[in-house]
Amino acid sequence: MAAPLRLKATSASRGVASGPAYIAEPPAAAALSQSTVSGHAELAAAIETAIDELQSLATGSDAEGGDIIDFQLEVLRDPTIVEMAGARIDAGENVVFAWVGTLDGYIRELESAEEEQLRARAVDILDIKNRVLAALTGTPVKDFPAGSIYVGKDMEPSRFLAHDWSAGGAIALYAGSAAGHVALLARSRSVPMVIGAGRFVTAGGQHIRVDGDAGVIVLQMGTEGAAPIRPELPASSTVPAADNGILQTADGAQILLSINLNALDEIDGIAPTTAAGIGLMRSEFAVASLADAANEEKQLAIYRRVLDWADGRGVTIRMLDVGGDKPLPGLAASPALRGIRLLLARPEITRVQVRALLRAAIFGNLRVMLPMVTFPSEVDDMRQIFREEAAELARRGVPHRLPSIGMMVEVPAAALMLEQFEGADFFSFGTNDLAQYLAASTREDADFAAHREKAAQAVLRLLAYAVKLAGSKPLSICGDMAGDPRLTAELLAAGIRHFSMAPAQLPAIRSAIVGLNAGGTKAAGE
Repeated sequence: MAAPLRLKATSASRGVASGPAYIAEPPAAAALSQSTVSGHAELAAAIETAIDELQSLATGSDAEGGDIIDFQLEVLRDPTIVEMAGARIDAGENVVFAWVGTLDGYIRELESAEEEQLRARAVDILDIKNRVLAALTGTPVKDFPAGSIYVGKDMEPSRFLAHDWSAGGAIALYAGSAAGHVALLARSRSVPMVIGAGRFVTAGGQHIRVDGDAGVIVLQMGTEGAAPIRPELPASSTVPAADNGILQTADGAQILLSINLNALDEIDGIAPTTAAGIGLMRSEFAVASLADAANEEKQLAIYRRVLDWADGRGVTIRMLDVGGDKPLPGLAASPALRGIRLLLARPEITRVQVRALLRAAIFGNLRVMLPMVTFPSEVDDMRQIFREEAAELARRGVPHRLPSIGMMVEVPAAALMLEQFEGADFFSFGTNDLAQYLAASTREDADFAAHREKAAQAVLRLLAYAVKLAGSKPLSICGDMAGDPRLTAELLAAGIRHFSMAPAQLPAIRSAIVGLNAGGTKAAGE
């Protein structure tokens, strides 16, 4: 058998996975030429079908996915596009060719744009084109097998959102963009993804490996006994550890491993005994609209389900981190407002979540974390809201409990004066935003992954300094660096003893800690 072929690509989302290749192909030209539909009415009906499909997809999506679908719905409802296609129909073109020609022109304009962010939007228009095309030709967009490695020029966002990633799988693209919507979704859900591999040949069903850490695709893998894996684990770690996420370094220091949680269904199939608890639940993914933000009972049900799953283990729920580049659909806000600043500016939203959290706290070991804190007064102001809502619940006779209230440390200014945050019960370092601000970059920047790598040492230095300022208060790390085994030793050396990461990253960090001392050095004999 020939040796595996390693292809260099660019990492768009970390992680390693292997599985059978699924080769994505564009709609067949024959399907277009055989279509006999024509006219404005057929196009209008096909657009409505696509809108209905996207709205149905949005129902099961988190806030990030919902924002992407909202963008596509806005384009579909743009009368300019319909008018351009209608003019081609009036000129005698078949409706299918009129639609394809109109959207292809739009796609070409975006693909030739100077800004990477605009070029990355081309695949969103391709997504829209294909959805309407599928309705016109009666060839619905099909899902691909769970656990597969998706191989193609690019991937449409709606296809990512419609796919079940719980069985593993990965994405390997000939082109693609790290600033595209699919890359953002892959990173948020820990789906390994590489881009820019160039056109390569592999057979459908042939097992391949995607290494999102190294930016590599491995072809010509044997299939005997192969199964989809995410992440790829050492042989000794193929069975999830039931150690409650409590480990010890070689010299006896206790290390806690918790999980990050986006969507509620991510805890399905995960045994609570594999982790110390939930170190970060991003509540904005569960509150997908302004209507959800106003629904106290719905939020309470979500938080209670997570606490029930944890079975007494710690659950840290971050309050809504929306605003800025993370808008909440239906909420108009200044671009400068994000995280706690928006929460304090919009108390009608905040107080609903506070009441739900106060009521949920009686059902488990709940801690509440405040997002994007910069100044100590912000923590104090939020504590006052919790006290006021607790007093009102007490007056009404509603069972509740005041949970511990801590803060994300993701703004460099906060990290550099951490000792002044007397109102915070605990700290959790969000290295994604720390790296972004230290590198003067944005996550939508095509070079953000490279900037983050280059800024890693700066982040580590800042963490080591901030840990000393934190004194005796509990602290943890919940950003991407927590799940990177290449940095585990340096994080230990910086004083980190509690790591929270995507569930798929637990085995790799467990393995990385084995044989290390608390100071990050290798134990004798290792």
